[in-house]
Amino acid sequence: MAYLYREPLLDAGRALRELMKEREVVVAPGIFGPVFALLAEKAGFEALYLSGAALTGFLAMPDIGLITLSELSQALRSIARVTRLPVIVDADTGFGEAINVVRAVRELEEAGAAAIQIEDQVMPKKCGHLPGKSLVSVEDMMKKVRAAAEARRKETVIIARTDARDVEGLEGAIERAQMYIEAGADVIFPEALRSLEEFTEFARKVRAPLLANMTEFGRTPYITVREFAEAGYKIVIFPVTLLRISLWASARALEVIRREGTQRSLLENMMSRKEFYELIGYSEYEERDSAVAKSVEEVLKRLKQHEERREG
Repeated sequence: MAYLYREPLLDAGRALRELMKEREVVVAPGIFGPVFALLAEKAGFEALYLSGAALTGFLAMPDIGLITLSELSQALRSIARVTRLPVIVDADTGFGEAINVVRAVRELEEAGAAAIQIEDQVMPKKCGHLPGKSLVSVEDMMKKVRAAAEARRKETVIIARTDARDVEGLEGAIERAQMYIEAGADVIFPEALRSLEEFTEFARKVRAPLLANMTEFGRTPYITVREFAEAGYKIVIFPVTLLRISLWASARALEVIRREGTQRSLLENMMSRKEFYELIGYSEYEERDSAVAKSVEEVLKRLKQHEERREG
């Protein structure tokens, strides 16, 4: 359906909370633009993850906190307006201290966020699966979590991510998670755990809804959604998969065009014009535009008839 004619979610956070109650596990693919949101919706997914790594990668920047709140808000707004799926938003470290988190939550909530994720790294942050990370104090992160929880005006879900596994060990990550729950976090996201056993141990000790990150080429081995669900995880994200596969396919397409001087051999691997038009609801734009034109013609015809009667 054409997004211009769809009713937006009035409270995306409530929609996500209801989904978490109804589903054993919620799978959220990472997207970084509106058309990918439509693809995920068409594929049958029920939630989306606006990945900081994917968005900054799309903007040709590393995932070290260079993106601004305005850039993130605009990206979210463009995605939220085309889909009725709740969007989980990666807000990195919250764009500053606790007071900055307040503004971030208000801005992102207004732009359509269902959930806002904040992590406990020191700026400049790093990808959660790279070495050399540094953490803020537990107290400082608790301030951010509390500020986020108090700033929301709707049922927006607050997700606290901890990168403590590589810095303070698994027990340190568990202790931090428990403190973040006390500060008001609705969901806990333990980053870069190294085995299914670690995920299971974390879930056994942390009594809150949990989010698992199934990224590629990282410290976490490849674990299935079913395995995460059985280990006690409520949300599973695939944050950068679509960006990586899109870049891979685009690089090879460019090689073919440069080498062969034509895209003909690529056609079978493309979404057709018809398929793309169906995805974005092209025909509905035409139909509604024609309907508006027809209705105006009828109004003008009635006015003309009325004028003729008056003159007669």
